[in-house]
Amino acid sequence: MKKINHTRRLILILLMIFVALPVSLSAENFPDLTTKDIIRAEYFGKVVSSRNGQPLASAYLSVNGTNISTVTNNDGEFSLKVPDNLTDVTVTVSHLGYRSKTLPLDYFRGDDVVVELDESMEELSEVAIFTYTDPQAVVKNMLRNRGSNYFTESLDMTAFYRETIKRGRKNVSLSEAVVTIHKTPYSNTVSDKISLIKARKTADYDRLDTLALKLRGGPYNTVNIDLMKNPDFMFRNEGLNNYKFSFDPPTRINDRYLYVVNFEELAKDYPWYFGKLYIDAENFTLVKGSFNLNVDNRAAATALFVKKKPGGTKVYPISVHYDIEYRERDGRWYFGYGKTDLEFVVNWKRRLFNSRYRVNSELAVTDWQPAEGKFKRDENYINPNIVMIDDVSGFADVAFWGENNIIEPDESIEKAIDKIRKNLEENNQL
Repeated sequence: MKKINHTRRLILILLMIFVALPVSLSAENFPDLTTKDIIRAEYFGKVVSSRNGQPLASAYLSVNGTNISTVTNNDGEFSLKVPDNLTDVTVTVSHLGYRSKTLPLDYFRGDDVVVELDESMEELSEVAIFTYTDPQAVVKNMLRNRGSNYFTESLDMTAFYRETIKRGRKNVSLSEAVVTIHKTPYSNTVSDKISLIKARKTADYDRLDTLALKLRGGPYNTVNIDLMKNPDFMFRNEGLNNYKFSFDPPTRINDRYLYVVNFEELAKDYPWYFGKLYIDAENFTLVKGSFNLNVDNRAAATALFVKKKPGGTKVYPISVHYDIEYRERDGRWYFGYGKTDLEFVVNWKRRLFNSRYRVNSELAVTDWQPAEGKFKRDENYINPNIVMIDDVSGFADVAFWGENNIIEPDESIEKAIDKIRKNLEENNQL
């Protein structure tokens, strides 16, 4: 059997557990482990394209002069919580391929707030800053400048994490958490650690067809795809010849001009990576990455992802996709957003139709500050092997998240939450 090299460590972290025993739903609230006296105002709205009114998912909103930020959901909707003492600040709204817009905080007061972003229509290929004709050289510079482009101090990042599992179009499992990421410097290889601040979960096992599909790793799955913190997961200087690189037309974000570099692994006898890197043309910072794992080799892909399954089933991934984005503050960059999207097929022996499950996890950094001293494990530390729907408990009301910024739930998730709340209320009345 082919030996798995270091480039496979990225996907080995994403292990699926399949067991046949359901877990009961707990309705108790997970304790609030933080207490802050800061009063925060909450602003709601939607980010859309000015050309056609289509919602812009994963648009980035940042409060200028602070580390406070959030992102839009798949419907382009957002909520942004800002301390009341910040009254004269501005908010910048940005999205890849669109012109950024900076607005006063007062703009977001009131109902039905809509932010329209204009597409970047200029012919970027003629801009003089794009001087490289060799895409591999751009990637080499990206790796070479990692130490000067990214934070070299430890950070404590507050982040919101959401994990959903769908069977077909129906949500069958939902876990959410506010966590602290103890981010080690980009210049060393010490792994990041995560502590739990708040969490809640629920699962509808009636829709799981007696099969409880669980994702191991929780928020570590998104934190670990930080390619600039963990470049050996995919790109090593000595291994770049194992990839084919090419240019797409350049683009821009936040008035930064970006090379768009396509990459594809040359070896095709094992699950292989392909995707795009969005690299700053001036300082070669990786601003965004979007990539896939080809899983046509069903046996090898199953060995990578499926940890346990009941007898009489065949389980294999058919789609694996990752997104990562980086943010800038004072000339230094840091991991700001990560998303994994996996789709699995489950074939039962003696059943005519198979089942399809989609597993999505996303994490957005909403605030950060320099770490105070070395990280010490305490009762809030979570293990990298955590299974969120087993290891956290409770489902709470709308005030559950308090002062924390979150990714607003999509319409389908809102319906699932409303159904769970209704069921809990009915059960409490019995």
